[in-house]
Amino acid sequence: MKKLKIYLDTSIINFLFADDSKEYKNITIDFFDNYLNEYEVYISEIVFLEINKTNDISKKNKLLNAIKKYNIEIFDAINNEIELLANKYVETGIIPENKYEDALHIAFSTYYDFDILLSWNFRHLANIKKQAQINSINKIEGYYKELNLYNPMEVMYEK
Repeated sequence: MKKLKIYLDTSIINFLFADDSKEYKNITIDFFDNYLNEYEVYISEIVFLEINKTNDISKKNKLLNAIKKYNIEIFDAINNEIELLANKYVETGIIPENKYEDALHIAFSTYYDFDILLSWNFRHLANIKKQAQINSINKIEGYYKELNLYNPMEVMYEK
């Protein structure tokens, strides 16, 4: 059976080290240690750029080392179509202008036919209302494959 293709946004990697949120941290570690291999898992250069904006050098190194440790590949590149689609999410008010990177994560996942965008960002990403709105815009823009916006708990325990 073909593995589902999952895109990880930056919050997923961040929660590997979220000492202020032990429950989500433990779930994230469980996902990485026990379920990651059940899926084709990727990040984008957007995630890599967001991590590199981290001012705390120690944290930045932990995040970059986690990507290496778990052999997470950077999947392809951003292009003009991805940026145009991200702009649609912002223009329609689905994603706030100041959260443009979130719009890019969604557009990237849509453009490259990911099955799931995995996030701990419940406000703008892992949200059933946003999922419906995004899939509606995607269909208008000619992307007919449904994109699922999930958090790690929704892709675990299926072994």
